[in-house]
Amino acid sequence: MWTNKILSINFIPSDLSGSNPALCILFSNHQNFSVAKPNQTRELPRSIQLVSMALNRLSATASILRRLIHSPRALSSSSAAAVAAADISPSHQSLAETEEDAIITMKGVRISGRPLYLDMQATSPVDPRVLDAMLPFYISRFGNPHSRTHLYGWESEEAVESARAQVAQLVGANPKEIFFTSGATESNNISIKGVLRFYRDKKRHVITTQTEHKCVLDSCRYLQQEGFDVTYLPVRHDGLVDLDQLASAIHPDTGLVSIMAVNNEIGVVQPLEDIGRICKEKGVPFHTDAAQALGKIPIDVDKMGIGLMSLSGHKIYGPKGVGALYVRRRPRIRVEPQMSGGGQERGIRSGTVPTPLVVGFGKACEIAMKEMEYDGRRIAALQERLLKGIRKKLEGVVVNGSVQHRYAGNLNLSFAYVEGESLLMGLKEVAVSSGSACTSASLEPSYVLRALGVDEDMAHTSIRFGIGRFTTEAEIDRAIELTVNQVEKLREMSPLYEMVKEGIDIKSIQWAQH
Repeated sequence: MWTNKILSINFIPSDLSGSNPALCILFSNHQNFSVAKPNQTRELPRSIQLVSMALNRLSATASILRRLIHSPRALSSSSAAAVAAADISPSHQSLAETEEDAIITMKGVRISGRPLYLDMQATSPVDPRVLDAMLPFYISRFGNPHSRTHLYGWESEEAVESARAQVAQLVGANPKEIFFTSGATESNNISIKGVLRFYRDKKRHVITTQTEHKCVLDSCRYLQQEGFDVTYLPVRHDGLVDLDQLASAIHPDTGLVSIMAVNNEIGVVQPLEDIGRICKEKGVPFHTDAAQALGKIPIDVDKMGIGLMSLSGHKIYGPKGVGALYVRRRPRIRVEPQMSGGGQERGIRSGTVPTPLVVGFGKACEIAMKEMEYDGRRIAALQERLLKGIRKKLEGVVVNGSVQHRYAGNLNLSFAYVEGESLLMGLKEVAVSSGSACTSASLEPSYVLRALGVDEDMAHTSIRFGIGRFTTEAEIDRAIELTVNQVEKLREMSPLYEMVKEGIDIKSIQWAQH
């Protein structure tokens, strides 16, 4: 019977709750085959077993939707999605059990439900359209894109090349200039170490800034250990690089200038066109870490004079574990591979290309291409709402970094007379950070804020709010309320704030040591 063509598969719920669904399959010989319960399908072909498993999920999803609709507490979009993803179960629970399950205890912190997510610079949720594009390459089109002898490899290779074109289109590049990597960290390592090692006989000098991502700074320090010279340019108080200092720092033996496009901690947008023009005039390749810029600000590698560029998938609503490196072909820039293997990605990055991740990255770039302008306007409005809402109720709130030259989705604020870690711990219902996710484990003040000349006490009080595509006005309003309440609470306990209200100049006090 299984050799006959399946005409239709029908899902028939046995009751209004959607539980215990029946599976009815109509074959080409018009025989009907029905199964009372989808979990009793071991004797069926694998394809029908998968359908049956999906029906179980549908039944569980119906139960979850009822719980979300009748939940006594309004959930954010990200929280609702997380509840659904984490709680697909065929069992039914009472409302009391549901409320108890909503209490989350982790790392010694007890939270009543998942917090609002405002940490988009650390990572972003996967856009459902991206996930839809990825799923077939996990389930049915799972071939290795480097397999040349059969359909599975051919269709995976075609999908990878299509994604390559999608990434290239977003930055104005040729698809042959895009190389897939595991992320921006690997791309930065290939760019900095790869270029200098390839041209080591002629070029021994690198220029970067003091506010770069840690992987760029560490790569430069690694080169210093190999005998290369590195210039770490300071930045102005607004976070922007001084172009005159940059031009004067370039020497005949300078092999690379590496300056990030959008800072991950303070959101400052560097003048890429001006930097690219200076580098072109001096004949030095320009590398930029554009992990925080891709899909958020317009990028044109030719117009901006970019020679190498690092990209990341999970910062633009794509999957984690995938990124890309742009390397200019004309004039050609050469890099020394940092990984040995099968020579994939034209020898620059060996290792099997993960087709599902690459497809998701490409889809995320395609969506960003279409929706960047709309997202930008909406996120700018939400940022203005957040900043005005906080400043309306609190004094002593400082924006770190340039206000004019910044990406609106990154709002880094310092709150005077408040200890940053205490503020973070008090904001349990809002997922925010005190800086880079890669270095936030340290209790030291942010090296980025120190480079801007921010006082140490203010640097300790900084909070980074990250706004994204799926952030809602309700989430912003709730974040304002929680932030204001917590800052006011901490200031009431602060003797420094009490002294300020009495008109005492704290900076003029000479504290005695005991």
